[in-house]
Amino acid sequence: MSNVRANIDAARPPLQAAMIPVTPLQQNCTLFWCTATNKAALVDPGGDLHKLKAAVAQAGVELEKILITHGHIDHCGEAGILADELRLPIEGPHEDDRFWIDQLGAEGGKYGINGRIFEPDRWLHDGDIVTVGALTLDVIHCPGHTPGHVVFHHAASKLAMVGDVLFQGSIGRTDFPRGNHQNLIDAITHKLWPLGDDVTFIPGHGPASQFGHERRYNAFVADDILAARA
Repeated sequence: MSNVRANIDAARPPLQAAMIPVTPLQQNCTLFWCTATNKAALVDPGGDLHKLKAAVAQAGVELEKILITHGHIDHCGEAGILADELRLPIEGPHEDDRFWIDQLGAEGGKYGINGRIFEPDRWLHDGDIVTVGALTLDVIHCPGHTPGHVVFHHAASKLAMVGDVLFQGSIGRTDFPRGNHQNLIDAITHKLWPLGDDVTFIPGHGPASQFGHERRYNAFVADDILAARA
């Protein structure tokens, strides 16, 4: 479990977060919690539930809900199992990813992940908010990798959990069914970049980074690279 340092007041941060890689695909499940209330959420608990429950116990927090960025099995294959076991609500993704969630059982055998179909308690839309304890996070619909992909942004902490939209040095694949490369580029440049260069983001795989770093160095969406292609 690795902690993520966002751009927040170190003396009294409203939010703390930790990344827990799970599944054979090493997907970053994020555990984050409200320091004022000790309430917590897991973002994309795709598998290795014993590992996730141990991380929650180690942090000493109380799980309030599960949040899902998109319907791929490494991100949500075992979310329904965990929700049933702990009696937690699931929020997200956008309903355009329903067709991915409906395939979770069949997809599991391909990746060695125990996938189970589930129905979120709440589908999310662009402009929605989700709450965890006293925290309020903005929901940003960012299609392209999948049509129903959403991002969770906590403005006060300058922290975003972006799933497979953006990675350090790369972007999400768009060769899956209903993927769209231009939609993904537009989501990154029109919805994520305006949040600020100093926003730290937790990707679905690999290390955390900042939007400003990716605008300078990312081989797919750096400002000068996109300008050269225009």
